[in-house]
Amino acid sequence: MARTPSTMLELGTEAPDFALLAPASGKIVTRQDFSGKPLLVAFICNHCPYVILIREVFAQLAKDYQERGVAVVAINANDVANYPDDSPEKMVEEVNNHGYTFPYLYDESQAVAKAYQAACTPDLYLFDEHHKLFYRGQFDEARPSSDVPVTGNDLRHALDRLLDHMYPPADQKASLGCNIKWKAGHEPDYYGT
Repeated sequence: MARTPSTMLELGTEAPDFALLAPASGKIVTRQDFSGKPLLVAFICNHCPYVILIREVFAQLAKDYQERGVAVVAINANDVANYPDDSPEKMVEEVNNHGYTFPYLYDESQAVAKAYQAACTPDLYLFDEHHKLFYRGQFDEARPSSDVPVTGNDLRHALDRLLDHMYPPADQKASLGCNIKWKAGHEPDYYGT
């Protein structure tokens, strides 16, 4: 697993559009489905140890903040031909096994991941109700094989500031995780930089 940091997209960037399949429901989900709501977009996958480490706490955090009016979507952009554990069928199992209350979307073309300049899993983007970027960065300080407990404190802090109509957190640390598994020849220009 390559330890890859997020690209730290510029704050204030408008959320790129998406229209992606949610394998668990069979429905296409779009950014416009969440108009007027704060939106948390999480690039995750099924097999990454960084995602496996946080997924239970992330699922609970998502549920907590959905109850407070925040829309949440997760997107899997990995090359499933070479990483079959991230297949749409396995995504359905992931939703069912871990109680995801949010759409888990499949970015087969990887175009949405590129539009967000997503680099790793997990890669987290929090947008305000106008879908302008408010926070991008780590879930918390926990990492596989560290003794740091998984809390989601960094993301919770950002969510609370957003819901309290405060300025974005000044200290936003890049997320770290496995690199997105790009299809051969489709790697974005920011990959590996």
